[in-house]
Amino acid sequence: MSSEPQRILVIDDEPQIRRFLRISLVSQGFVVYEAANGREGLALALKEAPDLVLLDLGLPDMDGQAVLDRLRARGQVPIIVVSVRGQEGEKVRALDHGANDYVTKPFGIQELLARIRALLRVREVPQGMPEGLRYRGNGLVIDPIERRVWRNGTPVHLTPKEYAVLERLCRHSGRVVTQTQLLREVWGPSHAEDTHYLRIVISKLRQKLGDDPADQSLLQTEAGIGYRLMIEPESTDDPGDNKKETLP
Repeated sequence: MSSEPQRILVIDDEPQIRRFLRISLVSQGFVVYEAANGREGLALALKEAPDLVLLDLGLPDMDGQAVLDRLRARGQVPIIVVSVRGQEGEKVRALDHGANDYVTKPFGIQELLARIRALLRVREVPQGMPEGLRYRGNGLVIDPIERRVWRNGTPVHLTPKEYAVLERLCRHSGRVVTQTQLLREVWGPSHAEDTHYLRIVISKLRQKLGDDPADQSLLQTEAGIGYRLMIEPESTDDPGDNKKETLP
């Protein structure tokens, strides 16, 4: 993680929620900015350039989905929606419109902190250097350049569709990728509603990657929404990494 304190913008109209988040985040070393409405939040986002935004949807002056659209139009800052709106349609809309994750109130602070850390780690991976990047976690190594996967040092054979889904989940590691996005990108726009195709591939991936469907420590399901791959990006150019020599 960077030595500079990372900055988080909280946009929420509930003072008690802002106070709770401020205390929790400051205790973890973050710098926190607070906004009680959408316009104030957009102004702070432009002025302070936060590293991550926590956004409520039920704001007094404008709909949180509109704030999300404007934030995403300005750049790729990670955005976690934190909202009492738990309907599947609201979650899908927010994720399709650019939110990186969605947490429903009431929430556990440790889970929220874990999701924040995951998104900030992904953001710190240098862009424009895909040739020096692979993913590692849960006994897996995934090399996007060689298009190869190893589990505990043993090569894993994946079909083209299985690898395509895994590659897209890797690209957004630590965040939810919606079913619609995966279906459109892997099968094409005409298959955006064919969720059974995706369920079959996810089931096969879990078998081949050794992920327990009951535990889901690697490949997590957000019911009715999409999937999240909990795996870390790492640079293969790290001179201290001597595991490269033992991999195929």
